[in-house]
Amino acid sequence: MQNIHEKVAYVTGGTKGIGLGIAKALIEAGLKVAISGRNIQDLETATQQLGNKNVIAIKGDVRNFDDEVNAVEAIVEKFGKLDIVIANAGVGKFAAVDELSIDDWNEMINTNLTGAFHTLKATVEQLKENKGYYISIASLAGTNFFPQGAGYNASKFGLVGFTQAAMLDLRNYDIKCTTIMPGSVTSHFAGHVPNEEDDWKIQPADIGEIIVNLLKMNPNVLPSKIEVRPTKTK
Repeated sequence: MQNIHEKVAYVTGGTKGIGLGIAKALIEAGLKVAISGRNIQDLETATQQLGNKNVIAIKGDVRNFDDEVNAVEAIVEKFGKLDIVIANAGVGKFAAVDELSIDDWNEMINTNLTGAFHTLKATVEQLKENKGYYISIASLAGTNFFPQGAGYNASKFGLVGFTQAAMLDLRNYDIKCTTIMPGSVTSHFAGHVPNEEDDWKIQPADIGEIIVNLLKMNPNVLPSKIEVRPTKTK
């Protein structure tokens, strides 16, 4: 089992939902963690919830490559290195394809797909140096299409393909790449407010646990694509 204590992780979209759940799990496992997000207040609230001296919060937008470069510089300045990258930032806008706006399409593609590329592009030299791990948070929507999901499906289908191809490109540098594809998760996604009716869903902590387990696995083993579903549907 890999010793992951004191490793340094970066979680994009780390202020709420899945991202925050991942950050909490990593901290509990003994890692140093950086989270990023677009909203200062959300970053401050998340930092208070994480309540750990080994956490930094970075304002940034994954759609802007320079923001990701700046994030890496801040992480290395604070912690000295970067070992693990979780590309979690994502948005969802749902409408029939003939009604989907150009702006909503662009926001999803630029955040969910191009943003994940920006994150990897900005971090890859650190990952090479430290034989690191890149994990993208995709969705079952990346393999199962549905009505009113054309933009979201396209972004997540693309993210799955991107991460799997990156895995082949980077494995000879001893970099691992995995994409996790959750089904229904309790989160703030698309403006949802978590409540008791979400108890049947996957919880953010569950995704965090999966990631910690991945990081601890034998270096010779790589689960490159993981589908995760609730045990039951409502």
